[in-house]
Amino acid sequence: MSSHQLRALGLAVALAACSFPAAAAHLELQGGRSYMDSHATNAAFVEGVFDEHRIGNSRFSWSPDVSLGWIGGRDVARYRASRYSTHDDVWLLAGGARLHYGDSGDWYHPLFVSFQPAVQTGRTQALSSGYEFVSSLGWQGRHVSIQIRHVSNGGLHKPNRGETMALLGVGFDL
Repeated sequence: MSSHQLRALGLAVALAACSFPAAAAHLELQGGRSYMDSHATNAAFVEGVFDEHRIGNSRFSWSPDVSLGWIGGRDVARYRASRYSTHDDVWLLAGGARLHYGDSGDWYHPLFVSFQPAVQTGRTQALSSGYEFVSSLGWQGRHVSIQIRHVSNGGLHKPNRGETMALLGVGFDL
């Protein structure tokens, strides 16, 4: 990653951190394996999830969340000569919302779905544009989370193989 990209990423993280009250944050460190087609690599994320807000009088609620992630590069021989290879590590900065259903005491309340638009560095067969969309389905306990996450540009730029990962997280309240 170039120094310009690193500064831009640092500025974006600082601005995102300043936009939410830190006292209301739940911080998660997540790691797992990501797959492009059948080719695996490591992935890691730091995610901040903030206070829930009810959606009107419904049983649905949403929580703002921001994440900084890294997906490692991999060597796939058939893409070595392509415009977009698979060698680049990719850094993502994303912000969006987690959606929950039910009250905090309901057994199903820790289940969530989330959506985050993201900016990223690197260009690969899986993530070929400067913007991506991050979709997750998971379960968030007090100190542990598990989720399936997909990152893709939604077909707005080719190639668009996407990254699909299983993540295990460890979390704590700030």
